[in-house]
Amino acid sequence: MTAAPTRHRIAYTGRLPVPVELELHELYDAQRIDATGLAQLADGVEALVVTPSTALTAATIRALPASVKLIASCSVGTDHIDLAAAAARGLPVTNTPDVLTDATADLAMLLILSACRQASVAERELRAGRWRGLSMADVPGIDLAGRTLGIYGFGRIGQATARRARAFGMQIAYHGPNRKPEAERELEARYEPDRRQFLQTIDVLSLHAPAGESTRHFVDAEALRWMRQGSVVVNTARGPLVDDAALIAALRSRHLHGAGLDVYDGEPEVNPGYLELDNVTLLPHIGSATIETRVAMGRRVLANLEAHFAGRPLPNLVGELRSP
Repeated sequence: MTAAPTRHRIAYTGRLPVPVELELHELYDAQRIDATGLAQLADGVEALVVTPSTALTAATIRALPASVKLIASCSVGTDHIDLAAAAARGLPVTNTPDVLTDATADLAMLLILSACRQASVAERELRAGRWRGLSMADVPGIDLAGRTLGIYGFGRIGQATARRARAFGMQIAYHGPNRKPEAERELEARYEPDRRQFLQTIDVLSLHAPAGESTRHFVDAEALRWMRQGSVVVNTARGPLVDDAALIAALRSRHLHGAGLDVYDGEPEVNPGYLELDNVTLLPHIGSATIETRVAMGRRVLANLEAHFAGRPLPNLVGELRSP
């Protein structure tokens, strides 16, 4: 009798969509571990699948067994992985792009609406039994129609958010290192290369840029002073784009009408100052949290694993190993 071929060994952290986990176990000798288990990862594991809740620091990457030849992240962003450390040991990193655009843009629009209409505080008032019927003074919101949505990071998700905002009658301005003429024409968007001018001419700021040194604290105390009284800030990108202390101060002083946040610097920890405010909607990083999107992300992980073990080019290679 011919022996069954040995299956490749992989480990994965956190929980993946059920259909994806089932397929992982069907195709591979797969083991689910928690983040603390990385330190005791057994030699012989050939690939590591992680989610953004698992931080792969330089020290963690250096300590991985030599048998690990791939890190496959079930995410678009890779700021939870030290890419330089991975590159230093020749360890490719893959991600799952192009499948969460609509889900994240939908959530950005939800947060824009919630922050502008003060939906969170209105719901809390109702749940607490403090609603006593219609009053013209209750939780005054602001209209979207005719206002300008400023988008920082005019890539796929930023443009998808702009399409949704246009349906609400909003004007579009965007800021970033590169101009996007085709998107400008489609969305009647205005490009503003100057950061100060950009912030001074918008009513709602929606963040869609990646995390990095060049984008860290794009929203800081100075930026918030430039923004109009009664403006709104929404972040569905990455927490480090916002200086928490500055945003909390602007919300507390009511210089800003409101904010909507799905991501946080240092998450899952959340700056406690946000919890004291009634003019901010807080969500627990659920931008991609639809069944369809999470399964599609998992399928990208499976495709990267399949290509790796077959010796084919990786479909979604990121980091410093990417060819120029």
